[in-house]
Amino acid sequence: MSAVSGLAALLVITPLVLIFAFLLVQGASAINVAFFTHLPKPVGEVGGGMANAIVGTLILLGLAASFGLPLGILGGIYLAESTDRRMPWVVRFLADLLNGVPSIVIGIFAYAVVVRPLQHFSAFAGGIALAVIMLPIVLRTTEEMIRLVPSSLREAALALGLPEWKVILRVVLPTARAGIITGVMVAVARVAGETAPLLFTAFGNRFWHQSLGQPIAALPLQIFAYAIAPYDDWHRQAWAGALVLIALVVLVSLAARFATRGRIGQSA
Repeated sequence: MSAVSGLAALLVITPLVLIFAFLLVQGASAINVAFFTHLPKPVGEVGGGMANAIVGTLILLGLAASFGLPLGILGGIYLAESTDRRMPWVVRFLADLLNGVPSIVIGIFAYAVVVRPLQHFSAFAGGIALAVIMLPIVLRTTEEMIRLVPSSLREAALALGLPEWKVILRVVLPTARAGIITGVMVAVARVAGETAPLLFTAFGNRFWHQSLGQPIAALPLQIFAYAIAPYDDWHRQAWAGALVLIALVVLVSLAARFATRGRIGQSA
């Protein structure tokens, strides 16, 4: 059974390794210093980079995290700790339903709710669209991780006279921290490569953005635009952008893993 389990794990990892290797072969030739420091060249010119798109992706992920993570984690705590029978069931059902909604529909929703009233595309609208996609993943993961915390830890803390809110803050959340961070990383990886919602909200920008109220570039948008263009150099840069995007997700996930491991070791 150990061999069967190991084989199953290998089969799961193999597609990821193949995708990364394929991106490495296709996009490594376009990776250079200019790719990370220069703006895109005008149409038809060779060279340039995706510096604005890389920075724009980081800004959009930061906005999505600032909007979605607090609501998702607090909502997960409520679902796990609430004694009410009706409202948590409704929230779970809506979260599962939202998790299955196509991202392009969420983009249209953000367009109607944010872009139309403001009368322009913006990084703010893109962050909200990505936060909506991130919210149900973080919420359900937080709930499940908190439910895995042994009840004996809660009972011991309550027996010492701690109020319930402090038990959740000081005992339950630190115990479930590693699983919650894993869920957060899954949510970040999910929204990092979304293109459809950004077409309706962030829209894209070939220059540096000046404020969060203006259209902003993003790697998925730039990759999409370059992939459908008739220029070979843009095709190579599209592969390079995809490689940078997946490498960014991997680096963020590894950093979160090491940070979590360090905290656990210090607390022990």
